[in-house]
Amino acid sequence: QVQLEESGGGLVQAGGSLRLSCAAAGSIFRTTTMGWYRQVPGKQRELVATITTGGGTNYADSVKGRFTISRDNAKNTVYLQMNSLKPEDTAVYYCNKAPWPFGSWGQGTQVTVSS
Repeated sequence: QVQLEESGGGLVQAGGSLRLSCAAAGSIFRTTTMGWYRQVPGKQRELVATITTGGGTNYADSVKGRFTISRDNAKNTVYLQMNSLKPEDTAVYYCNKAPWPFGSWGQGTQVTVSS
């Protein structure tokens, strides 16, 4: 298992940017495809971006061209750069193994985009 800690969320106006970070404790990180997920109350958690150990990326259509996922294996950290934010991006954001997450999740980080 891996312990995950997300940070970097906040309140931002539409069109603004945020950079999320996820620190992972555990050696398995370096051999694992990681992803960023988001969840709004009453809805299922949505996988929005993934990155392989080699740096290959994939994005949900809803964030393609606006979000960029990256990772630093030396720091056991995965990032999500979010640009041109929209009110519909408002959610709690989590990182985890992708596409099949670990059983445990971090606390997430709240992103709120005002119109």
